[in-house]
Amino acid sequence: MSIRKSAKKTLRQDSVRRMRNRSDKSALKTQIKKFVSAIKSHDFDEAGKHLSIVTKKLDKIAAKNIIHKKTASRKKSRLAKFLNKQKAAA
Repeated sequence: MSIRKSAKKTLRQDSVRRMRNRSDKSALKTQIKKFVSAIKSHDFDEAGKHLSIVTKKLDKIAAKNIIHKKTASRKKSRLAKFLNKQKAAA
């Protein structure tokens, strides 16, 4: 265990930040699951709405440096590509 006050404070801050980041990532994953389930049920209007929500969440999380901005961009691209592919197949 740390001795210095500043080290103890840093541990507290890290714990709070870790939980906040975990929460944001979990919310993102939940939203992606909703998007995928809408596509699986062939509800493309609903999937489009979920895609815009996922895109917004990805941008916010990338802005906070929870995930890298290129990771967010790659995920957005793959999800949009998945939606368009499923629309074309239906």
